[in-house]
Amino acid sequence: MINEKNLELLLDFPLLSNINETDPENGIKGWYDMYETIEELKKQLELAGPLVVVGFMQYFLLLISVMFVGHLGELSLSSATLATSFAGVTGFRFMLGMASALETLCGQAYGAKQYHMLGIHMQRGMLVVVAISIPISIVWAFAGHIFAFCGQDVELSIHAGVYARWLIPSILPYGLLQCQLRFLQTQSRLKPLLISTGFTSLLHVFLCWALVSRLGLGNKGAALCNAISYWINALILALYIRYTSSCEKTWTGFSKEGARNLPSFLSLAIPSACMICMSTSSLAFRIPSGFSSAVSTRISNELGAGRPKAAKLAARVVLLIALVEGFLLSGISIAARNVWGYIYTNEEEVVKYLAAVMPVLALSNFMDGIQGVLSGTARGCGWQKLGAQVNLVAYYVVGLPCAVILTFVFHFGAKGLWTGIISGSGLQALLYILITLRINWELQAIVSKHVPCELPAPRRLSHREY
Repeated sequence: MINEKNLELLLDFPLLSNINETDPENGIKGWYDMYETIEELKKQLELAGPLVVVGFMQYFLLLISVMFVGHLGELSLSSATLATSFAGVTGFRFMLGMASALETLCGQAYGAKQYHMLGIHMQRGMLVVVAISIPISIVWAFAGHIFAFCGQDVELSIHAGVYARWLIPSILPYGLLQCQLRFLQTQSRLKPLLISTGFTSLLHVFLCWALVSRLGLGNKGAALCNAISYWINALILALYIRYTSSCEKTWTGFSKEGARNLPSFLSLAIPSACMICMSTSSLAFRIPSGFSSAVSTRISNELGAGRPKAAKLAARVVLLIALVEGFLLSGISIAARNVWGYIYTNEEEVVKYLAAVMPVLALSNFMDGIQGVLSGTARGCGWQKLGAQVNLVAYYVVGLPCAVILTFVFHFGAKGLWTGIISGSGLQALLYILITLRINWELQAIVSKHVPCELPAPRRLSHREY
């Protein structure tokens, strides 16, 4: 029997175990046959494909707004880019991390067939993001002063501050949307995500044209378009969750239970946010991010269902996928290193310099891809605290000091900066690989039984009772 104190210890140190893995049916000793491996590969590709597309479309929402602003002038483009980066670091990434706790909670509850708990966990996540949106909004309201305090140009700080203030209405719908995405993702309900995100992306282009170019609202209109698009996307998914028969077991309406046990949710959500905030976020990272979400769903579902062998197979398969995907993208980047520069400029000097540093960038993307994919394994098992510790050590204890020393002490320039970053991401990838290979999956299946709290399943109200 696992008491509460031992459970907390096992969650913090998942590699500590004295359990023998000898269960003939669900045990994890022995070789996996080719059929099981291929079937698991198919499942992960079916999950990852739509999630990669959704990730790209969500990433392009903010990018499209900046692109429209870019036609207004250099100052408008610079201020919008600065404000968007600031908002991503101080708000959007943090919201994404808080909602990522649902990958563990909802995924394991769904695997354990505690379907009603998915709706309760999502309500808790929504309450948390509503509360967190308040201090984030206050920070964004004073973004212009923060930029000026950090030494940015005064005029640039003023314009960037205006853009950041008009981004404030987008932070709450973004957080709610991330909760809805995890709620549906852990049930493998991906078609509504594709449809709603695709429709919103197309609508976003029209909104940017109407508000920025047609009505002449400029930076303010571009920032406001993000809020409108996020609210529309969240509303579409809310209607789907409320009225579709496929969610009738997992969404039984709002409940008082959704407002209880919030400290337990925060104990997983805060490390999850730290874990996400200390990781890479770029356009090239959308592909590893999709596979990361896919394996998180697979592992959390299998652990919740008490199938450690299947969970281990999912982790091994995604490790292979990460290596193949990393080698493929890095190879393409290096092979086309003399071409990439012409996408941005016709200056031969810039093109040659980019070609020279492209092997370093390709290696960085390779390392980021591995750690990005394997971080999904951590989220699926509920190792957010361990993941945050790994990211902290890799980036801020190793990566950042190396980058500073190589760049400013040895004067290696951009190559020194990226070499330092690679040292951090390389250590991060190595640690995630070691953890994935050494984990006791049978123990994790036992621990996961204590994660989804047992509550009596409430009855779904009829339309007349609402």
